[in-house]
Amino acid sequence: MASGNALEQSEVVPVRVRTPDGYVLGGSLHEKSGGGTASRAALLHCGAGIPAARYGGFARYLASRGIPTLTYDYRGIGLSRPNGLRGFPAAIEDWAEYDCAGAIAWLRQRYGAAEIIGIAHSIGALLAGGADNSTEQSRLVLIGGHTGYYGDYRRRYRLPMTLLWHALMPAVTPFFGYFPARRLGLGEDLPGMFAMQWAQRRSPELRPTRAHAKRVRSFLDRCAALRRSALLVTISDDAFATTAGIQHLMAYYPRLLPLRYLSFTPADAGVTRIGHFGFFSRRTGAALWPRLLDALDAPR
Repeated sequence: MASGNALEQSEVVPVRVRTPDGYVLGGSLHEKSGGGTASRAALLHCGAGIPAARYGGFARYLASRGIPTLTYDYRGIGLSRPNGLRGFPAAIEDWAEYDCAGAIAWLRQRYGAAEIIGIAHSIGALLAGGADNSTEQSRLVLIGGHTGYYGDYRRRYRLPMTLLWHALMPAVTPFFGYFPARRLGLGEDLPGMFAMQWAQRRSPELRPTRAHAKRVRSFLDRCAALRRSALLVTISDDAFATTAGIQHLMAYYPRLLPLRYLSFTPADAGVTRIGHFGFFSRRTGAALWPRLLDALDAPR
């Protein structure tokens, strides 16, 4: 397990990231104390509606091992949330085309010729390849990646997730102008446009409405064209990134080669449950972090 002393060797610096369309995102740069020249840096793309702070422990671990890591929040989320979320325009294509692109450009400017490793979790695994500068990431690490289709979830989660995403969400979002997840005890609030896109999902394929079709297709085309090596990390008890969910995700990335796999079980971490989020927790996932780093260091 990552020791407290090791994590204390890193420091966190708040940063502001300007996107190609001018929006300013909030983020955090995790660096090893004392600085020094880095030969590689990491960019962590969050899951949908998951604040970047939730990945802080993992980012600090990477930094303590000499890999400075940038975490950032998509517009409307966490440190990138505006004063008022009602009616705030933020859709999935904005997160991919603008926010991911801005974070990649910021990290490239900061670290010059260093190798950039794109690390993505959950739906972030799809967004990470959707920026027009996604090729600046020399390789991808996709952890618990899926596309958000409820039919791919484990059977026991399908009905409650269907009711939540496709009944409750479209019912309350128009009233509030955003999805008030915090009030409902469901995590981070979601911008209304993204919430309605999520709620309208009815098939394994992403089928955007006419208003969003062109830009969504464009970012999916960029995913399809991306030629990079990738490490696919799976967790045996992940209820959302199931075998079917991963297959649907990888259908959008036909050119990620070579593609390597790293699979974990709760027993590997000495815990009873990891689930969809536990890999990034020091309590349930930190024992696995050195193994991920070993996989990154292994010859490609």
